[in-house]
Amino acid sequence: MNRITNLNRGSIVEAEALVKIFSDFWMRSKARAVDGITFEIRPHEIFGLLGPNGSGKSTTIKLILGLLRKSKGRLSVFGRDPADVSVKARIGYLPEESYMYRFLNAQETLDYFGKLFGIPRKTRRMRIDELLEMVGLEGAAHRAVGEFSKGMTRRLGLAQALINDPEFLILDEPTSGLDPIGTRQVKDLLLDLRGRGKTILLSSHLLADVEDVCDRMVILYGGKIRAAGTADELLCDTQRTTINVPRLRPTTIAKIDELLRREEGVAIERVDAPRQKLEDLFIQIVESARADQVATSGANQGGRTAAFLLNEASQAAGSDVIDALARASNAPATPRRSVVQSSDSAAAAQSAARQTQSKGVVDELLKPTSAPQATAPPASQTKPKSAVDRSVIDDLLDGGSEKKL
Repeated sequence: MNRITNLNRGSIVEAEALVKIFSDFWMRSKARAVDGITFEIRPHEIFGLLGPNGSGKSTTIKLILGLLRKSKGRLSVFGRDPADVSVKARIGYLPEESYMYRFLNAQETLDYFGKLFGIPRKTRRMRIDELLEMVGLEGAAHRAVGEFSKGMTRRLGLAQALINDPEFLILDEPTSGLDPIGTRQVKDLLLDLRGRGKTILLSSHLLADVEDVCDRMVILYGGKIRAAGTADELLCDTQRTTINVPRLRPTTIAKIDELLRREEGVAIERVDAPRQKLEDLFIQIVESARADQVATSGANQGGRTAAFLLNEASQAAGSDVIDALARASNAPATPRRSVVQSSDSAAAAQSAARQTQSKGVVDELLKPTSAPQATAPPASQTKPKSAVDRSVIDDLLDGGSEKKL
């Protein structure tokens, strides 16, 4: 049995002799869900947490999230106690069951979770559009979540877990309810996020998914770690040798068998023709149907990874520069002072000027149309009061006061 020792102090998660005991009302031990496990999750890796039902996987995840308090041992996340509020903003979590408001649509759901993280509205709108495209739900953005299938709900749950651009992503059964296309997309996304510096904890009953993407894994049973290591370390069959060659003639195979019997004292056990995975065949058939433009009412395949998850900040930076130039050109000229203000005073004065300017624009937009005018503008330039876009007014009133993460 493999054990993880000599924990790296630069790890994202460090657990040492971790124990969680559930007690009844009289504080008597009822269940030992986690029994002295020791492991670490290193930066920029996909870590697998495996085990049958009741093995302690969900309890371990809840301990990492700070939803449960440990009974014994040591546990830290980003070097802090898991209950520390500052840790929460750096984590994205997809639970085994997605709990969402059925009466909200997909856009409203992501907007709600974005507000919980204090993400500014302009940033939320950008991320929502990118995430819905990424998970293939841009065509269902305005449908109520209560109308979604389980697979579509899981896609939305994955988008919800990424809305805050987390450093550490915890996924509990992320492919549950997904079709083979969605499953392949999630696995490709996880590999892409790992390449971009994300750290991921993946808990799944689908062992093939874990095998395809995880760098290291632990296997739990009865609250204890029964095996730990990389996929190659755990899955390597040291009793067999595999040789891959182009297709051979039967006479050649017979000669090889004769040679093995003479030189090694062993015989060929079985000769197989390789075959592709059913998943690969399924995806080929679906892609062929899509190429023929066969219609479907379900979720789409999904687009590229959201730009904000790839650290593509150049576009946002350019937009900020343009906004700054526009504010500077519209701001009233002020006489030069002989005394140089401090950076804090200048920033406060600039913020007050922006708010005064925004208020003036809002007052002008909301001014009653019945007020007399000295010179009436041409009919083609007049705009009724009802035509004022309320979202524009909201943007002006915000004044960039929302905090950024």
